[in-house]
Amino acid sequence: MTEAILLVGGKGTRLRPLTVHTPKPMVPAAGVPFLTHQLARARAAGVEHIVLATSYLAEVFEPHFGDGSALGLRIEYVTEEEPLGTGGAIRNAASRLHSGPDEPVLVFNGDILTGLDIRALVRTHETSGADVSLHLTQVTDPRAYGLVPTDGTGRVLAFLEKPQTPEEIVTDQINAGAYVFRRSVIDTIPAGRVVSVERETFPGLLAAGAHLQGMVDSTYWLDLGTPAAFVRGSADLVLGKAPSPAVPGRCGDRLVLPTARVAPDAKLAGGTVVGEGAFVAEGARVFGSTILPGAVIEPGAVVTDSLIGTRARVGERAVLTGTVIGDGAVVGAHNELREGVRVWCDARIPAGAVRFSSDR
Repeated sequence: MTEAILLVGGKGTRLRPLTVHTPKPMVPAAGVPFLTHQLARARAAGVEHIVLATSYLAEVFEPHFGDGSALGLRIEYVTEEEPLGTGGAIRNAASRLHSGPDEPVLVFNGDILTGLDIRALVRTHETSGADVSLHLTQVTDPRAYGLVPTDGTGRVLAFLEKPQTPEEIVTDQINAGAYVFRRSVIDTIPAGRVVSVERETFPGLLAAGAHLQGMVDSTYWLDLGTPAAFVRGSADLVLGKAPSPAVPGRCGDRLVLPTARVAPDAKLAGGTVVGEGAFVAEGARVFGSTILPGAVIEPGAVVTDSLIGTRARVGERAVLTGTVIGDGAVVGAHNELREGVRVWCDARIPAGAVRFSSDR
């Protein structure tokens, strides 16, 4: 297989404020835009030509990746005037494909971090003679997902909406967001309108008697749609739990980019990333967090499972746990911010303004 479509048009609403100025696939994970990891893994699996289906902040992608030659790829860009959904985006990008009608085309979502064996998915597609093959993964609690039951040979039997009762949970297999399409099948998706591949295309194909094949691969898989998941995914890349040839350095407890500065007595652990030009001051402790370029962590601050935006500042002895600080925001000294807090871009929190304990 030599061609792929990568869906990178989403607004990343659940990730705000990270995505106010940056499309979700371009938010850094383990020191590089998350999209870089996906492109590198596709290239390692033999993909040569990738069409990026863009929409939100579409102008950001091409200046960074160019023609793809730096990654050993040929990248083209297709922009939706209006969001077309997953199926519509695939159909819109198809004009740039060169595959013959029966040749395989890889399609994958731009917000999934996975250890999927891409070559194995393609082999499954070819040996089964399927029209579409889907990567399926098994989850402990499938209630938040659409279920995809299969028969003993892996052939897809149905696409079931999110189950509401225990009786409706007939499988722990869910759609993991990577597919191999027979090229001619893509051409059957309606052009120029919103189409959901999950809710319309796949059920429609199944109803029409098409062969949809599932391949269960339960290696590492994570939907990076929320801030907590994104921070965890970045840390797992640094720790080596999630595979990627694009991590800019050795896997380990921390990743400090070349122009970043870290005080000798500062502690970094848990897959923490310190981006270009960022500074972690003396006595600071940072665990499992991402510090984006130009951000500053002042003396004695404690940052855990958090993401600190570009040029943001965390004040002296502030304590942050499970929080997201937007680009250019300032969290004053001695603040305490806990799980789920999002500080918007360029916001200012005065010193000691937010506390959970009764003293400083």
